[in-house]
Amino acid sequence: MSGHSKWSQIKRQKEKTDIKKGLTFTKLANAIIIAVREGGGIADPNQNFRLRLAIDSARASNMPKENIERAIQRAAKKEAGDIKEVIYEGFAPEGVSVIVEAATDNPQRTTAEIKNLFNKAGGSFGQPGSVLYQFTQVGRITVGKNGNTFDEIFSIAVESGAEDIEEEDGNILVFTSAFDLSKIRDSLVRSGLKILDARLTRKPTITTEVLDTQKLSKIKNFLETINSLEDVQNVYSNLAQL
Repeated sequence: MSGHSKWSQIKRQKEKTDIKKGLTFTKLANAIIIAVREGGGIADPNQNFRLRLAIDSARASNMPKENIERAIQRAAKKEAGDIKEVIYEGFAPEGVSVIVEAATDNPQRTTAEIKNLFNKAGGSFGQPGSVLYQFTQVGRITVGKNGNTFDEIFSIAVESGAEDIEEEDGNILVFTSAFDLSKIRDSLVRSGLKILDARLTRKPTITTEVLDTQKLSKIKNFLETINSLEDVQNVYSNLAQL
């Protein structure tokens, strides 16, 4: 019985992992489709930087090559349905500002789902423009130390034109203007640095601190729940990292 029980646990864990992987691949495929469409239908990553970033993210998540190519072809041949990029704004409990980026073929359904989550969490669903102004769109490049010191990477990044550099979880975050992301990423690669990720992100201009651990946990759970929706691509908040 114990062996059977262990097998059942392994099987359930595998099912959860497969579901999570499937969700990740769906989101990555949608990001590729949006990148092709927003890039004027250009399916060549050498001529469409947003597509190049989406493909890099897909590869970093071990998305099979055939899945990536299929998503590009679906977008190029307009076989992916009417998937659109939609941005939602609102406030989590304690006044924390939230931006949700989604890719959906049914905005009415997605809007209803996200609005419901805001209401259930005790937050409020905002109007367009109610939160967006509190964030700046920037480029963020994650650099692995790979034997280099923070000061060495800092020096290379500054010379390449970076606007800000931070250290997080043993890696270095290099922030750039949104327009310079491609140029600076390539400069860092030429300098021999190991690039783990490069993407456009939204950085809050002012952060909100929540010191109560119970309230903080509730807000983080809310943000994770939204991010777990299939249509959601990215979730940003101005919650201070404590």
